Amino acid sequence: MSHLRLIPQPPSRSSSDVECLDAFQKELNYIHRTFLRLGTAPSEVEDLVQELFLVLRRLWHDYDAERPLRPYLFGIAFRIASSHQRKYAREVKFGVVKVADPRPGPDDVLESNRARALVLEALEQVPLPRRAVLVLHELDQVSVAGVASMLSIPLFTVYSRLRKGRRELDRAIRRILRRGDAG
Repeated sequence: MSHLRLIPQPPSRSSSDVECLDAFQKELNYIHRTFLRLGTAPSEVEDLVQELFLVLRRLWHDYDAERPLRPYLFGIAFRIASSHQRKYAREVKFGVVKVADPRPGPDDVLESNRARALVLEALEQVPLPRRAVLVLHELDQVSVAGVASMLSIPLFTVYSRLRKGRRELDRAIRRILRRGDAG
């Protein structure tokens, strides 16, 4: 009587896994920007991006390929960022040292970076529910109805959060600019 030994075979990648990985890689820069826009510290973005991939891979079979991928990714990122912020809300925050890009560039690149930093800093002062609506509608150009659907909130709540979020963002930008002029 001979003993047969089973040799485990490496797992084969299904076409679904390959599609998921391809979609994720195509949208990697968008996902990274989205976490930054939602207020995630730059030092934590990579971990949350990896977490998003794991969630996306687990839910890929539920994704309807007839619909745009970015709003679906934003919904996942929003939930991960919200959970992350709740989890670390009680931690003592330390200042983050921002290292400027050492490469010289044209003046318009510098101005663009300043404007981006100003908006990101101001967005941090807008509460997350209104920030999410602002980012989706104003930066990602998702329709108001699309935002309502993605975040599972009523249409009028989206309009209310958008209006209030715009005012809060405007006030935050003005405060930051006044602080810069005084300093």
